[in-house]
Amino acid sequence: MSSRGGGRHLAQKLVTAADAYQRAVVIPHCSSCSKPCCRLEPLVLELEWRQLKGLWQIEESRRAFDKRLDAGHGPAEIRAADGLYFAHGKVCPAYDEAGRSCRVYGQDLKPAGCSDFPVYEDGDAIIADLRCEAVDLADLASRLARAAGPGYRIVQAADKAFPFLVTLLVKRVAKPVAKG
Repeated sequence: MSSRGGGRHLAQKLVTAADAYQRAVVIPHCSSCSKPCCRLEPLVLELEWRQLKGLWQIEESRRAFDKRLDAGHGPAEIRAADGLYFAHGKVCPAYDEAGRSCRVYGQDLKPAGCSDFPVYEDGDAIIADLRCEAVDLADLASRLARAAGPGYRIVQAADKAFPFLVTLLVKRVAKPVAKG
């Protein structure tokens, strides 16, 4: 997909189709999921300071928190890098275990990665993370193909290092050469 004219329009169609797939298939499955991603077992959550402070209910200043974290006295599930924070290995504080839902869903505090997972745009591609049990790759590819239209096909490629990440790219179907 190119960023010129029709390519950008096509890219937007695919993003819209991927978002519709998330709403129709993935999100309704969350309440019955056997391995909710909010438990942050296989996933890493990227957070800005404002989100970390709100979700983990941190009262101290960022400077004081960073100092404590650097000294090894911060929450064990939090790591800092490049001005961001990363949470992994402990249930997100916004996850309501009893209700099997997110307490900050639809709020500014909710990290972008939570809304994007497991199907998201990455440059010219749609990425499907197969660690989510709700993802049906064939169904997703079919929806993307319908969105792209008859002159295109969807090509899938699994990441060699992380085979659970599948890239879906749109390719123009070659027109048959006229014989004459």
